[in-house]
Amino acid sequence: WNGSGMSVMEMSHRGPEFISILAKTEADMRELIGIPDNYKVLFVQGGASTQFAAIPMNLCKDKSAAADYITTGAWGKKAVAEAARFVDAQTAATSKESNFSSIPAVGEWALRDEAAYVHICANETIGGVEYKGAPDVGDKVLVADMSSNFCSKPIDVEKYGVIYAGAQKNIGPSGVTMVIVREDLVGNAMEGTPAMLDWSTAAENDSCYNTPPCWAIYMCGLVFEDLLKQGGLEAIEKKNIAKAGLIYDAINSSGGFYSCPVDENARSLMNVPFRVVPNDLEKDFLAGAAEAGLTQLKGHRSVGGIRASIYNAMPSAGVEALVAFMK
Repeated sequence: WNGSGMSVMEMSHRGPEFISILAKTEADMRELIGIPDNYKVLFVQGGASTQFAAIPMNLCKDKSAAADYITTGAWGKKAVAEAARFVDAQTAATSKESNFSSIPAVGEWALRDEAAYVHICANETIGGVEYKGAPDVGDKVLVADMSSNFCSKPIDVEKYGVIYAGAQKNIGPSGVTMVIVREDLVGNAMEGTPAMLDWSTAAENDSCYNTPPCWAIYMCGLVFEDLLKQGGLEAIEKKNIAKAGLIYDAINSSGGFYSCPVDENARSLMNVPFRVVPNDLEKDFLAGAAEAGLTQLKGHRSVGGIRASIYNAMPSAGVEALVAFMK
Protein backbone atom coordinates (compact mmCIF):
# COMPACT_ATOMS: atom_id res chain seq x y z
CA TRP A 1 0.00 0.00 0.00
CA ASN A 2 1.43 3.37 -1.12
CA GLY A 3 4.93 1.90 -1.33
CA SER A 4 4.91 0.82 2.32
CA GLY A 5 5.86 -2.76 1.49
CA MET A 6 2.68 -3.97 3.17
CA SER A 7 -0.87 -4.69 2.18
CA VAL A 8 -3.62 -3.14 4.29
CA MET A 9 -4.23 -6.55 5.86
CA GLU A 10 -0.61 -6.74 7.06
CA MET A 11 -0.18 -3.33 8.67
CA SER A 12 -0.75 -2.55 12.34
CA HIS A 13 -4.05 -0.85 13.06
CA ARG A 14 -2.14 1.51 15.37
CA GLY A 15 0.56 2.32 12.83
CA PRO A 16 0.69 5.60 10.91
CA GLU A 17 -0.27 3.91 7.62
CA PHE A 18 -3.63 2.60 8.78
CA ILE A 19 -4.33 5.63 10.95
CA SER A 20 -4.04 7.74 7.80
CA ILE A 21 -6.42 5.39 5.95
CA LEU A 22 -8.96 5.61 8.76
CA ALA A 23 -8.70 9.40 8.95
CA LYS A 24 -9.20 9.85 5.20
CA THR A 25 -12.11 7.40 5.15
CA GLU A 26 -13.89 9.37 7.85
CA ALA A 27 -13.07 12.73 6.26
CA ASP A 28 -14.42 11.62 2.87
CA MET A 29 -17.51 10.14 4.50
CA ARG A 30 -18.17 13.41 6.33
CA GLU A 31 -17.76 15.41 3.12
CA LEU A 32 -19.90 13.04 1.05
CA ILE A 33 -22.83 12.94 3.47
CA GLY A 34 -22.41 16.37 5.04
CA ILE A 35 -22.00 15.19 8.62
CA PRO A 36 -21.93 18.10 11.09
CA ASP A 37 -19.04 18.48 13.51
CA ASN A 38 -21.24 17.68 16.50
CA TYR A 39 -21.76 14.13 15.29
CA LYS A 40 -19.37 11.27 15.95
CA VAL A 41 -18.54 8.75 13.24
CA LEU A 42 -17.85 5.26 14.57
CA PHE A 43 -16.59 2.23 12.67
CA VAL A 44 -17.68 -0.84 14.62
CA GLN A 45 -18.17 -4.55 14.10
CA GLY A 46 -21.02 -7.00 14.50
CA GLY A 47 -23.26 -5.73 11.72
CA ALA A 48 -26.34 -3.57 12.11
CA SER A 49 -27.95 -6.44 14.03
CA THR A 50 -25.55 -5.84 16.93
CA GLN A 51 -26.72 -2.24 17.03
CA PHE A 52 -30.24 -3.54 17.66
CA ALA A 53 -28.98 -4.19 21.21
CA ALA A 54 -26.51 -1.30 21.41
CA ILE A 55 -29.14 1.34 20.64
CA PRO A 56 -31.35 0.81 23.71
CA MET A 57 -28.28 0.25 25.87
CA ASN A 58 -26.83 3.63 24.86
CA LEU A 59 -30.01 5.71 24.65
CA CYS A 60 -31.90 4.41 27.69
CA LYS A 61 -30.81 4.92 31.28
CA ASP A 62 -32.25 1.65 32.57
CA LYS A 63 -34.50 -1.26 31.70
CA SER A 64 -37.66 0.65 32.64
CA ALA A 65 -37.07 3.24 29.91
CA ALA A 66 -39.43 3.41 26.92
CA ALA A 67 -38.51 3.14 23.25
CA ASP A 68 -40.86 3.38 20.27
CA TYR A 69 -40.42 1.44 17.03
CA ILE A 70 -42.10 1.82 13.64
CA THR A 71 -42.28 -1.60 12.01
CA THR A 72 -42.48 -1.71 8.23
CA GLY A 73 -40.89 -5.09 7.57
CA ALA A 74 -38.67 -7.92 8.72
CA TRP A 75 -35.73 -5.82 9.89
CA GLY A 76 -37.91 -3.47 11.91
CA LYS A 77 -39.50 -6.52 13.58
CA LYS A 78 -36.07 -7.88 14.49
CA ALA A 79 -34.95 -4.52 15.85
CA VAL A 80 -37.89 -4.08 18.23
CA ALA A 81 -37.72 -7.71 19.37
CA GLU A 82 -34.06 -7.30 20.33
CA ALA A 83 -34.62 -3.97 22.05
CA ALA A 84 -37.45 -5.49 24.11
CA ARG A 85 -34.89 -7.72 25.80
CA PHE A 86 -33.34 -4.65 27.43
CA VAL A 87 -35.99 -1.91 27.70
CA ASP A 88 -39.71 -1.23 27.39
CA ALA A 89 -39.75 -1.31 23.58
CA GLN A 90 -43.10 -1.13 21.81
CA THR A 91 -44.32 -1.05 18.23
CA ALA A 92 -45.83 2.42 17.95
CA ALA A 93 -47.03 1.81 14.39
CA THR A 94 -46.87 -1.04 11.92
CA SER A 95 -47.85 -1.80 8.35
CA LYS A 96 -48.43 -5.48 9.15
CA GLU A 97 -52.07 -5.23 8.06
CA SER A 98 -50.93 -4.32 4.53
CA ASN A 99 -48.43 -7.19 4.60
CA PHE A 100 -45.68 -4.61 5.06
CA SER A 101 -46.31 -2.96 1.71
CA SER A 102 -46.61 0.61 3.00
CA ILE A 103 -45.46 3.08 5.66
CA PRO A 104 -48.00 4.20 8.29
CA ALA A 105 -48.74 7.93 8.22
CA VAL A 106 -46.83 9.77 10.97
CA GLY A 107 -50.10 11.05 12.39
CA GLU A 108 -51.06 7.46 13.15
CA TRP A 109 -47.95 6.73 15.19
CA ALA A 110 -48.75 6.10 18.86
CA LEU A 111 -45.60 7.71 20.24
CA ARG A 112 -45.18 7.90 23.99
CA ASP A 113 -44.12 11.17 25.60
CA GLU A 114 -41.57 9.33 27.70
CA ALA A 115 -39.98 7.39 24.85
CA ALA A 116 -36.20 7.86 24.72
CA TYR A 117 -36.18 7.53 20.94
CA VAL A 118 -38.15 6.57 17.83
CA HIS A 119 -36.63 3.89 15.59
CA ILE A 120 -37.27 3.29 11.89
CA CYS A 121 -35.77 1.05 9.23
CA ALA A 122 -35.17 3.43 6.35
CA ASN A 123 -35.37 0.70 3.71
CA GLU A 124 -36.76 -2.79 4.10
CA THR A 125 -34.90 -5.07 1.69
CA ILE A 126 -37.39 -7.95 1.69
CA GLY A 127 -40.56 -5.95 1.14
CA GLY A 128 -39.02 -3.13 -0.89
CA VAL A 129 -40.43 -0.36 1.32
CA GLU A 130 -38.43 2.86 1.70
CA TYR A 131 -38.87 6.15 3.55
CA LYS A 132 -38.43 9.06 1.14
CA GLY A 133 -37.05 11.31 3.87
CA ALA A 134 -36.83 11.72 7.61
CA PRO A 135 -40.22 11.55 9.31
CA ASP A 136 -41.03 14.47 11.62
CA VAL A 137 -40.99 13.19 15.20
CA GLY A 138 -40.69 16.62 16.81
CA ASP A 139 -38.03 16.88 19.50
CA LYS A 140 -37.71 13.12 19.91
CA VAL A 141 -34.47 11.35 19.01
CA LEU A 142 -34.92 9.72 15.61
CA VAL A 143 -32.85 6.55 15.04
CA ALA A 144 -32.58 5.01 11.57
CA ASP A 145 -31.24 1.72 10.29
CA MET A 146 -29.96 2.73 6.84
CA SER A 147 -28.06 -0.47 6.07
CA SER A 148 -29.65 -1.02 2.67
CA ASN A 149 -29.97 2.54 1.34
CA PHE A 150 -27.00 4.26 2.96
CA CYS A 151 -25.33 6.67 0.52
CA SER A 152 -27.91 6.00 -2.17
CA LYS A 153 -29.28 9.54 -1.83
CA PRO A 154 -28.65 12.70 0.22
CA ILE A 155 -29.17 12.43 3.99
CA ASP A 156 -30.20 15.34 6.23
CA VAL A 157 -28.14 14.11 9.18
CA GLU A 158 -29.34 16.77 11.61
CA LYS A 159 -32.86 15.32 11.52
CA TYR A 160 -31.51 12.17 13.15
CA GLY A 161 -29.96 11.44 16.51
CA VAL A 162 -28.45 8.18 15.29
CA ILE A 163 -27.88 6.67 11.85
CA TYR A 164 -26.38 3.22 11.56
CA ALA A 165 -25.63 1.02 8.59
CA GLY A 166 -23.88 -2.18 7.71
CA ALA A 167 -21.52 -1.52 4.82
CA GLN A 168 -22.29 -4.48 2.61
CA LYS A 169 -25.08 -3.13 0.41
CA ASN A 170 -23.68 0.12 -0.97
CA ILE A 171 -20.37 0.93 0.69
CA GLY A 172 -18.04 -2.06 0.96
CA PRO A 173 -17.57 -5.64 2.10
CA SER A 174 -19.32 -6.98 5.17
CA GLY A 175 -17.47 -6.64 8.46
CA VAL A 176 -17.78 -2.96 9.27
CA THR A 177 -20.80 -1.00 10.49
CA MET A 178 -20.98 2.80 10.46
CA VAL A 179 -22.65 4.62 13.34
CA ILE A 180 -23.27 8.35 13.02
CA VAL A 181 -24.36 9.63 16.42
CA ARG A 182 -24.93 13.09 17.86
CA GLU A 183 -22.30 13.84 20.49
CA ASP A 184 -24.73 14.43 23.34
CA LEU A 185 -26.06 10.89 22.91
CA VAL A 186 -22.64 9.33 23.55
CA GLY A 187 -21.49 8.51 27.07
CA ASN A 188 -24.89 7.76 28.60
CA ALA A 189 -24.96 3.96 28.35
CA MET A 190 -26.97 2.09 30.94
CA GLU A 191 -25.14 0.30 33.72
CA GLY A 192 -23.83 -3.09 32.66
CA THR A 193 -23.46 -2.25 28.96
CA PRO A 194 -20.56 -4.30 27.54
CA ALA A 195 -17.60 -2.17 26.54
CA MET A 196 -17.86 -3.18 22.89
CA LEU A 197 -21.50 -2.08 22.74
CA ASP A 198 -20.91 1.25 24.51
CA TRP A 199 -20.53 3.92 21.82
CA SER A 200 -18.17 5.89 24.05
CA THR A 201 -15.65 3.04 23.78
CA ALA A 202 -15.34 3.54 20.03
CA ALA A 203 -15.65 7.33 20.25
CA GLU A 204 -12.87 7.71 22.83
CA ASN A 205 -10.54 5.36 20.96
CA ASP A 206 -11.09 6.58 17.38
CA SER A 207 -12.72 3.24 16.52
CA CYS A 208 -9.51 1.44 17.50
CA TYR A 209 -10.29 0.11 20.98
CA ASN A 210 -9.46 -3.30 19.51
CA THR A 211 -8.38 -4.26 16.01
CA PRO A 212 -10.99 -2.80 13.66
CA PRO A 213 -11.96 -4.42 10.33
CA CYS A 214 -9.08 -2.70 8.56
CA TRP A 215 -9.58 -4.10 5.07
CA ALA A 216 -13.32 -3.37 5.08
CA ILE A 217 -12.69 0.21 6.25
CA TYR A 218 -10.07 0.68 3.53
CA MET A 219 -12.52 -0.55 0.88
CA CYS A 220 -15.24 1.74 2.20
CA GLY A 221 -12.80 4.61 1.89
CA LEU A 222 -12.24 3.81 -1.77
CA VAL A 223 -16.01 3.78 -2.35
CA PHE A 224 -16.51 7.13 -0.58
CA GLU A 225 -13.74 8.57 -2.76
CA ASP A 226 -15.42 7.21 -5.88
CA LEU A 227 -18.87 8.52 -4.92
CA LEU A 228 -17.38 11.98 -4.45
CA LYS A 229 -15.80 11.78 -7.91
CA GLN A 230 -19.17 10.81 -9.38
CA GLY A 231 -20.65 14.07 -8.12
CA GLY A 232 -21.79 13.16 -4.61
CA LEU A 233 -25.05 11.78 -3.33
CA GLU A 234 -27.24 14.08 -5.43
CA ALA A 235 -25.74 12.56 -8.58
CA ILE A 236 -26.01 9.03 -7.17
CA GLU A 237 -29.67 9.56 -6.34
CA LYS A 238 -30.43 10.63 -9.92
CA LYS A 239 -28.87 7.42 -11.23
CA ASN A 240 -30.81 5.31 -8.73
CA ILE A 241 -34.11 7.02 -9.57
CA ALA A 242 -33.50 6.35 -13.26
CA LYS A 243 -32.59 2.69 -12.70
CA ALA A 244 -35.56 1.94 -10.46
CA GLY A 245 -37.87 3.87 -12.77
CA LEU A 246 -37.06 1.54 -15.66
CA ILE A 247 -38.23 -1.49 -13.70
CA TYR A 248 -41.30 0.13 -12.17
CA ASP A 249 -42.31 1.43 -15.61
CA ALA A 250 -41.96 -2.08 -17.05
CA ILE A 251 -44.18 -3.43 -14.28
CA ASN A 252 -46.80 -0.70 -14.67
CA SER A 253 -46.94 -1.04 -18.46
CA SER A 254 -47.18 -4.86 -18.50
CA GLY A 255 -50.97 -4.95 -18.58
CA GLY A 256 -51.10 -6.83 -15.30
CA PHE A 257 -48.60 -9.54 -16.23
CA TYR A 258 -46.31 -8.12 -13.52
CA SER A 259 -47.48 -6.61 -10.26
CA CYS A 260 -45.68 -4.75 -7.49
CA PRO A 261 -47.34 -5.05 -4.06
CA VAL A 262 -45.73 -1.91 -2.60
CA ASP A 263 -47.61 1.36 -2.21
CA GLU A 264 -46.35 3.76 -4.89
CA ASN A 265 -45.39 6.36 -2.26
CA ALA A 266 -43.11 3.88 -0.48
CA ARG A 267 -41.45 2.00 -3.34
CA SER A 268 -37.76 1.42 -2.80
CA LEU A 269 -35.02 2.57 -5.15
CA MET A 270 -32.82 -0.26 -3.90
CA ASN A 271 -35.07 -3.33 -3.85
CA VAL A 272 -37.88 -3.83 -6.36
CA PRO A 273 -40.15 -6.80 -5.53
CA PHE A 274 -42.71 -7.97 -8.05
CA ARG A 275 -44.84 -10.95 -8.95
CA VAL A 276 -45.58 -12.65 -12.25
CA VAL A 277 -49.31 -13.21 -12.79
CA PRO A 278 -50.18 -16.05 -12.52
CA ASN A 279 -47.58 -16.82 -9.85
CA ASP A 280 -46.88 -20.34 -11.14
CA LEU A 281 -45.02 -18.75 -14.06
CA GLU A 282 -42.34 -17.38 -11.72
CA LYS A 283 -40.22 -20.53 -11.89
CA ASP A 284 -40.16 -20.21 -15.68
CA PHE A 285 -39.31 -16.52 -15.35
CA LEU A 286 -36.36 -17.23 -13.05
CA ALA A 287 -35.10 -20.09 -15.24
CA GLY A 288 -35.29 -17.95 -18.36
CA ALA A 289 -33.60 -15.07 -16.60
CA ALA A 290 -30.74 -17.33 -15.51
CA GLU A 291 -30.28 -18.50 -19.08
CA ALA A 292 -30.05 -14.84 -20.08
CA GLY A 293 -27.36 -14.25 -17.45
CA LEU A 294 -29.68 -12.53 -14.98
CA THR A 295 -29.22 -14.01 -11.52
CA GLN A 296 -30.05 -13.32 -7.84
CA LEU A 297 -33.64 -12.45 -8.75
CA LYS A 298 -35.53 -14.89 -6.55
CA GLY A 299 -37.57 -13.15 -3.87
CA HIS A 300 -36.84 -13.74 -0.20
CA ARG A 301 -38.01 -17.14 0.98
CA SER A 302 -40.46 -15.51 3.41
CA VAL A 303 -42.43 -13.75 0.65
CA GLY A 304 -41.53 -15.44 -2.64
CA GLY A 305 -41.89 -13.75 -5.98
CA ILE A 306 -39.15 -11.84 -7.78
CA ARG A 307 -36.87 -9.19 -6.33
CA ALA A 308 -34.39 -7.02 -8.19
CA SER A 309 -31.80 -5.52 -5.84
CA ILE A 310 -30.24 -2.60 -7.64
CA TYR A 311 -27.78 -1.03 -5.22
CA ASN A 312 -25.37 1.76 -6.21
CA ALA A 313 -22.90 -0.58 -7.87
CA MET A 314 -25.49 -2.09 -10.23
CA PRO A 315 -24.85 -0.42 -13.60
CA SER A 316 -27.69 0.90 -15.70
CA ALA A 317 -26.83 -1.73 -18.32
CA GLY A 318 -27.74 -4.46 -15.85
CA VAL A 319 -31.14 -2.92 -15.21
CA GLU A 320 -31.70 -2.39 -18.92
CA ALA A 321 -30.94 -6.06 -19.56
CA LEU A 322 -33.50 -7.12 -16.95
CA VAL A 323 -36.16 -4.81 -18.40
CA ALA A 324 -35.47 -6.10 -21.91
CA PHE A 325 -35.95 -9.66 -20.65
CA MET A 326 -39.16 -8.70 -18.84
CA LYS A 327 -40.61 -7.33 -22.06
